[in-house]
Amino acid sequence: MNKPRVRIYTDYKSPYAFVANKRLFELEDAYGVELEWLPYTLRVAEFMGTVEERTPHFWRKVRYAYMDARRYANAQGLTMKGPRRIYDAFYSSVGMLFSQRHGFFRPYHDTVFHRFWSHDLEIDELSAITDVIESVGGSASEFHNYVAGPSRAEHDRIIDEAEALGVFGVPTMVFNNELFWGGDRIDMLIERIKNPETIALALGSRHRK
Repeated sequence: MNKPRVRIYTDYKSPYAFVANKRLFELEDAYGVELEWLPYTLRVAEFMGTVEERTPHFWRKVRYAYMDARRYANAQGLTMKGPRRIYDAFYSSVGMLFSQRHGFFRPYHDTVFHRFWSHDLEIDELSAITDVIESVGGSASEFHNYVAGPSRAEHDRIIDEAEALGVFGVPTMVFNNELFWGGDRIDMLIERIKNPETIALALGSRHRK
């Protein structure tokens, strides 16, 4: 019998994606679901604008967001240092896909998240991500071939498919085509996993099978 599947879109440079990991992985054992992890690489400049365009209101919101995420991190005993600059997470995202294909997703995933938020990993440097791949048992040459070959097309297709579903941020969980954005929606996701028929009541006339 196939397990119910929860698709999770994530990005290693998102603090809220980082602090949601623990509870998301717990869903597998607690509720017997299969997790499908996919990258949704945030294009920061696209939704935040240039640094010059950002208002004082924007920066107050950013400072609060990192403070809030740090509270969740501290409660889990995680280290979270604010990012030093704007990152393009493409290499880390395709490393996620490569690691799944080669059977070392969890150690890769945990290593990238923990080292990035400890200021110990530059996720937009190919050499740095390659080092992580090798450290968890992967082949540097195979990863480089993947990066130089089909990785960009596969990555962009996943992003396009995510946006067609309505994804706009991370972490976003998708269960039976219903979207749940943010770690604070995990309880709502759990309720839907336990009682999938409640989607009709929750969404009313907007529910489409």
